[in-house]
Amino acid sequence: MHLDARDLQAFYDTPLGQLSAKFIRRKLREVWPSSKGLNVLGLGYTLPYLRLFRSEAQRVISFMPAQQGVLAWPPHAPNASALVDEASLPLPEGSMDRIVVCHLIENSEALRPLLRQIWRILSPQGRVIFIVPNRTSLWAQFEATPFGHGRPFTRAQIDHLLVDALFSPTASTTTLHMPPIGSRYLVRTGMRWDAIGKTMWPKLAGVHLMEATKEVENLAPARGKRQRVPFRPVVAGKSFSSKGKSRIPQPGCPNSPDSTLP
Repeated sequence: MHLDARDLQAFYDTPLGQLSAKFIRRKLREVWPSSKGLNVLGLGYTLPYLRLFRSEAQRVISFMPAQQGVLAWPPHAPNASALVDEASLPLPEGSMDRIVVCHLIENSEALRPLLRQIWRILSPQGRVIFIVPNRTSLWAQFEATPFGHGRPFTRAQIDHLLVDALFSPTASTTTLHMPPIGSRYLVRTGMRWDAIGKTMWPKLAGVHLMEATKEVENLAPARGKRQRVPFRPVVAGKSFSSKGKSRIPQPGCPNSPDSTLP
C-alpha cells in the first residue's frame, strides 16, 4: 500500500528526512556525475532528489502513482509533476535517458507491469536507479520513516527482480548507515554516524541504490535456447550484436518485454 504524498513530504521536511535526502543525493551524484542534456524522470516520490538534475538536464519531470497522490513541483516554476497509472506510463517508448525510482516498487500493487513500463520508456543507452529499503536494516523495521513501509529487499532479491524483468544491473551502493532516530544529537552527528556504520555494519544500511540498463531477450537458433543480450537499436532491418557484427533478427522475437514476459 502506497503512503500518501503529503505524508512523504512531511517526513522529508523533518531534520531526519532532510539528512536522509542529503545522503541519498550524494550517492546519486556519485553514480551519475552529470545529466547534461538528458531527459530525466522521477517515478514515485522523488522530489527531494530531482533537484540534482534541474540545472543541467534538458528535461526533468515527476510521475507519482494514483494511489500515492501528487504534489505540484517544482516550487515557484511551471508544474512538471503528474498523477499516473503505474501500469501505463504516458510517455513514448525509449524517451527517458535517466529514471530515478523511489518509494514505489516496495509498495507497488502492479510491480511486474510497472517494471515493463520502465523498460519500455527507458532509452536504449538509458539508465535507471532503484532506491529501495534494505531488508536487513533497522530502517525497514521502524514505521516512523517511509523506508519502514512496504516490502524491503536484500541486494540479491533486487538483482533477481531486475534480471527477471529484462534489466541488467550495472552498479549498486548503499547509504543511511545511522539509526533511524530523529534525535537532535543523531541528526547533528549524522555524517559521523554514517561513516562509522559504513565501516562497522555495512550490511545494515537503510537503503540500496541499484543502477540498471535495459536488455532484450532473443532466440539463439543454433542452440535452441533463449539468451540475454544488451538492447541494440534496429537499423535498416538489421540488429547489431555487442561485437559490432550485424545479424538478421529472428522471426517472432520482437524487441519488446511484453513479448517475452507472461
